Amino acid sequence: MTTYQNVDFHGIVMYAKDYRERDQLIKIFTAEYGKKMFFVKGAKRRGFRLHSALLPFTHGHYVGSLNDDGLSFINAAKQTAQYASVNDEIEKNAYGTYILSLIDAAFRDGQLIENWYLKTDRALTLINQGLDPQIITNIIEIQLLSAFGVAPQLQHCAICGRTDLPFDYSEKYGGLICANHFDQDEHRLHLDQRTIFYLRQFSLIDLDKITKIAVSDRTKRGLRMVIDLIYENSVGLHLRAKHFIDQMASWEDQLMHDQQVLRQRRSKPTLSDNQDDQT
Repeated sequence: MTTYQNVDFHGIVMYAKDYRERDQLIKIFTAEYGKKMFFVKGAKRRGFRLHSALLPFTHGHYVGSLNDDGLSFINAAKQTAQYASVNDEIEKNAYGTYILSLIDAAFRDGQLIENWYLKTDRALTLINQGLDPQIITNIIEIQLLSAFGVAPQLQHCAICGRTDLPFDYSEKYGGLICANHFDQDEHRLHLDQRTIFYLRQFSLIDLDKITKIAVSDRTKRGLRMVIDLIYENSVGLHLRAKHFIDQMASWEDQLMHDQQVLRQRRSKPTLSDNQDDQT
């Protein structure tokens, strides 16, 4: 087993879990060494000096002893900060947790994936800045598919290669098919072309180029549907963080329904006190 003593590295704290009475195991996604699990002695003690630097959604510059196999150790935190609103706001937190869970599932610990460290940092930064967390997460989901061994064809027709006709998504053919071949898959998803447009864009877009997001609720529902279908049937991944996001969506649907009912009730004519006196 190779040990790297007192090395500097940049990292994003993915999660922490209790270990024994006063200690913790903390998973950090490092830029230089991939994902690592750190044993932190005394992390649960009051006044622990590294407490704030090792909270989930903290990122920055650390010093530690890293092992190729087994647990690593944190010695110091030089400069750290939090994705503050991702940590504090429930919706942003849910999507941020899901992104980190996807990264944890897609890559083995210790695998060198600096490009994904940079993408993850950028995604969390954009969500922290207030950009649409679903759309940022959808981009990560689509671009992670190849890491899961799934590579749907999203740039041209999977049958003939054409790019100049309307598309639909076909599970049967593993990606997009053009209008000339719609009749070859009776179970195609019948997606609208706006959803198809974003699906194609997400497979290629550079998160560093994104400064604003404006996607309609209808298109977001279409994207959510097709991406969920791909992950369910081709990846087979079921993460607790995703389940929580789905629950949030059902709460929002119920809230919208309740608000609509309340508006309808308020719009109905009612008998006023004066009217009652006159009858």
